Amino acid sequence: MLKKIGRLFVIKTRFEACLIIYALAVGAMARGAAYLHEYPGLGGQLLLVACSGAVFLAGAKIFDCLRYEQAAAAAKQPD
Repeated sequence: MLKKIGRLFVIKTRFEACLIIYALAVGAMARGAAYLHEYPGLGGQLLLVACSGAVFLAGAKIFDCLRYEQAAAAAKQPD
């Protein structure tokens, strides 16, 4: 039973990865907007850029890991 629930939290396709990255981006931009409101000026803008940059880094890592796992699974398959 726990194994079935655990499979829900595994990213298997690029579409699922895109959905996760989209959710991260929405949350990061909401946080960035809060930073702009709390810290007006250059400080808030730099924090907003940091939030969006974190999403780019996380998205790239998710896609790289997905590609690596798919290649490893393909290498395990007997011909």
